[in-house]
Amino acid sequence: MESAGTAAREVLAAAGVLFPDGAGRVLVVRLPYDRKHPVAIPGGGWEPADRSPRETALREIREELGFTARLGPLACVDWALLRHGDLPIVAYLYWAEPLTAAQAAAFRPDAAEVGGWTWLTTEQAGHALPPRLSRRVTACLLAPRGDGPLELEDSRPVGHTLRRLPADGPVPAYAGLAAAPGLTPPTEERPEPPMDRETYYATRPRIRAKARALFTDAAGRVLLVRLRPWDGPRGQIPYWTLPGGGVEADREMPRAAARREIREELGWEVEPGPLLALDWQPGAAADPAADPVTGRDTAVLVYVFDGGTVTERMLGSIALPEEELVEWRLCDPAEARTLLTGPSWDRTAAALAARERSGGPAELVRGQAAGPDLPRG
Repeated sequence: MESAGTAAREVLAAAGVLFPDGAGRVLVVRLPYDRKHPVAIPGGGWEPADRSPRETALREIREELGFTARLGPLACVDWALLRHGDLPIVAYLYWAEPLTAAQAAAFRPDAAEVGGWTWLTTEQAGHALPPRLSRRVTACLLAPRGDGPLELEDSRPVGHTLRRLPADGPVPAYAGLAAAPGLTPPTEERPEPPMDRETYYATRPRIRAKARALFTDAAGRVLLVRLRPWDGPRGQIPYWTLPGGGVEADREMPRAAARREIREELGWEVEPGPLLALDWQPGAAADPAADPVTGRDTAVLVYVFDGGTVTERMLGSIALPEEELVEWRLCDPAEARTLLTGPSWDRTAAALAARERSGGPAELVRGQAAGPDLPRG
């Protein structure tokens, strides 16, 4: 159901990169303009012209460090509900090709963005990075690569990530630059930040997010629901989709949104299972073929959770909200493919495939696999 206003569904997006070296350390940089939290990993905020977070990561590395990185698999996705009136943010972290000292020496950094760099061990990074980023990066460094992408909420493990990491482990004491040998404070006067924090958040572009659930019956048929027609770009054409809807980003995480949407649309109290897919749908600035239904003006990130296997009793208890949904149907894959839009079917097919393998969710762009430049480690 789409009950929340546009502002309530808006969320910032960012992407960062984990560069290991041959000794298993990770590259960190010093932010010359950030007095409170000067140590970070390379990366930055999404821009509307970026077709995906992967493109955001590559662009940021070119701008900050002056070279083109080779990215591997997605390491994690983290949804953070920021405090003190800040907007929530969804952050992607990617693994990259290990860097040698010679490669790092060839960096041509933007001095306004990067005031220095060094490699830190997992323990050092835990103390040098600000608490939320510390938890996010440490989770990626501690979990086996094959378990990725990790699913995090406020930088804490949820979903399949709990198989390897505790839900709320200890947070290393924050020490900032004191825990980062080789990243000494600047001797010159530090520059003023380009803008204050409130202005920065007010000017940043935002995306929207949806949370959907993949339910199947014992025969493998997929549960679809049909939206009530409305005056929109698709006119009166029947529109089928997986159950779910918009994340109320200012107050809930995607898992909570999936739980709420299942209750509102189907009348079920169901705990979402593993995260199966993360589908980034670019807006018109990055993709002229963007589907208007998904929010042509901006990007939309779709979380697809495993709803599990439905029973006859569950199906008999479905209570559709008449103001939102017209009908439901169990469809074999061939029928589902004819009812869903192309990207929606591709997303559903990827989610079905993800059920059959270990590891984290599939990283998608408009339903298609967002493959790494490097093989999965």
